[in-house]
Amino acid sequence: MKFVTDYFNAEKFESLFFVGVGIIAIALGIYFWFIIKEPFYKGLAIPLALVALIQLSVGSTVYFRSTKDILMVENLIKKEPFKIQTEEIPRMNVVMKNFVFYRYVEFALMLCGLILFFVSPSQTIWKGLGIGLFIQASLLLSLDFFAEKRGTEYLKQLTTLPK
Repeated sequence: MKFVTDYFNAEKFESLFFVGVGIIAIALGIYFWFIIKEPFYKGLAIPLALVALIQLSVGSTVYFRSTKDILMVENLIKKEPFKIQTEEIPRMNVVMKNFVFYRYVEFALMLCGLILFFVSPSQTIWKGLGIGLFIQASLLLSLDFFAEKRGTEYLKQLTTLPK
C-alpha cells in the first residue's frame, strides 16, 4: 500500500507548491497593480492574480483532502477491496479524463496569451495581459503534466490489486 501514500503525498507536495506559486502571483499582481501602475504591468497583474485564486483554491483543497484520501483508499484495500473497482478506479478515470480537458484549456489560454502579446502595441495593458496569461497557463500545464503522470501510475497500480 506504499503506492497509495506515495501518490497522495506527492499530490500534497505539489499542492503546496501550487499554493506557494499562487501566493507569489497574488503578491506580484498587487505590486504591479498598486505600486508600478504602468499599463503593461496592470495587464500582467490581472491573469497573475485571477489564476492565482484558482491555484490557491485547488492547491488547498487537494492538500487538505489528501490525508483523508490516503485513509479512505487504504481502508478500501484492507476491508472492502472490491470497492477499489467500483469507487476508486472510476474516480481516477474521471480525474484522468479531466486532465485532457485541462490540457486543451491550458493550450488555448497559452495561445490566446501569445496572440495578445504579439499583436498588441508595446507596453499596453493587452501585451501585459497576454504575457501573464501565457505564464500562468504554462505553469498550470507543467504542473498538470506531472500530476497526470502520477495519476497514470497510481491508476495502473490500482488495477493490479486483487479483486
